[in-house]
Amino acid sequence: MRYFNIAGPCSKDEHYMIDSSERLRGVKSLIDMKQYFVIHAARQSGKTTFLRELTQQLNNEGKYYALYCTVESVQEVIQAEIGIPALVRTIKKYVNYSQLPLKEEFAKNPDYENFTNILNIVLSDYCVLLDKPLVIFFDEADCLSEDTLISFLRQLRSGYNDRGYTPFVHSIALVGIRNIKDYRWKVRPDSESRHTSSPFNIVTEVLSISNFTIAQVWELYRQHTEETGQIFEEEAVEYIYAQTQGQPWLVNAIAREVIQKLLDWDYTKPVTKALAEQAIHNIIIRRDTHIDQLLEKLKEPRVRSVVEPLLLGGYIDTYSEEFSYVSDLGIIRKTPDKIEFSNPIYNEVITRTLNGDLQDSLLRNKKEYDIPKYFRNGSIDMALLMGDFQQFWRENSGIWKERFEYKEAAPHLILMAFLQRVINGGGDIIREYAADSDRCDLNILYKDRRYPIELKIRHGEKSLAKGLEQLAGYMDTLGCNEGWLVIFDQRTDLTWDEKIYQKPYPLENGKIITVIGA
Repeated sequence: MRYFNIAGPCSKDEHYMIDSSERLRGVKSLIDMKQYFVIHAARQSGKTTFLRELTQQLNNEGKYYALYCTVESVQEVIQAEIGIPALVRTIKKYVNYSQLPLKEEFAKNPDYENFTNILNIVLSDYCVLLDKPLVIFFDEADCLSEDTLISFLRQLRSGYNDRGYTPFVHSIALVGIRNIKDYRWKVRPDSESRHTSSPFNIVTEVLSISNFTIAQVWELYRQHTEETGQIFEEEAVEYIYAQTQGQPWLVNAIAREVIQKLLDWDYTKPVTKALAEQAIHNIIIRRDTHIDQLLEKLKEPRVRSVVEPLLLGGYIDTYSEEFSYVSDLGIIRKTPDKIEFSNPIYNEVITRTLNGDLQDSLLRNKKEYDIPKYFRNGSIDMALLMGDFQQFWRENSGIWKERFEYKEAAPHLILMAFLQRVINGGGDIIREYAADSDRCDLNILYKDRRYPIELKIRHGEKSLAKGLEQLAGYMDTLGCNEGWLVIFDQRTDLTWDEKIYQKPYPLENGKIITVIGA
């Protein structure tokens, strides 16, 4: 029986899977044109599965010899005199376990002291013996760093340029999370190679593996249905796609969580939206490996420089290397309308992680802020809830703001941690971040009612008028008659009594916005 895989490459015999060629086209054309190119995609998107499938396919077709080789074992070996010999040994290991001929001839008597040329030499010496062109896929190529990376790329470039005179690899793909232009970050700042494109100009195309489409999610789940008879309800599949945006690991992990954990392998029961919701909650709370690796990246200054403005609705330079890096990691995406987190699950888990310590503290002190008192007659007493937050902010903001690594976004994160308890009380919170909007929109859902909230950091006198206008538009989109605008006033010359207030602003259409000063 096949199953949904969430660890390592997929195999058609063992796992439900989508044909990788459907998600990345044009590779064979590049190989036929003798091109050196890059394939990049976020972690656990199916890169290695694709490479192994393609390697097998090329060898079976008989036009080329193809070799898959991951260089992850050489990660962080910065000295070329150590790293390049290690790379050659790694390639030799994969040659020995491949379908290639004359395996014993590869790197037969290597002169590792000649580390500036040895990679070029062993590849040329091997290619001259072969009766067909050689194609190599270097997986995890972006894990190489500093002098090892520079020497690796320079030797490949030298072989590429001399192919008309000396046999060399017909086509090479460098595969990893990062685009080739981001490889410069793996070189120390004082290196001359960091300031020149010469070692990095060996590629002609940069390709990326896309997420699953909604049709591919259906196809993946249909494989399970055909083998077991277990049905995925239409509402469940549409919900899973909306929450994951087709991210392959998440699509597989949710199905696995439902079938193996929640239903305990009972194929007679259908996969419903409610089960998918519970599975997503479990994955977020448990912080499985994929989620944990994603969250570890939040500590990097380059990531913070993009994620923090997104949380605040601030400006993000989409042409910067930092933006490209965070996009390549799969944390954010750019749509025609806005920049946002790549999917709602990442949105939720990133926010929860950044304010997690405060959430835990509030749960430990839940008697002080008793959750049930905010729920009255099937609705939320927003005046009481916001009033309690204002008091919490007044008493604790100075302490908690200093504890946040994302200090500029601390006000937003603290309020969201405070409101997170509403979810625990039976509600839900939808967060909508939009770069360059100078705002963050929240939508609390409770018993079929919506409570729109907009968060703003005060930047001059126009902040209030702009916030009222923006929130009015958000309320119109949601079909709500009442909204709450929270303005964090960071001026030091005001007293707390001047900053803390709740003031209603009636709108012309009979709707009302309550401004919450903080």
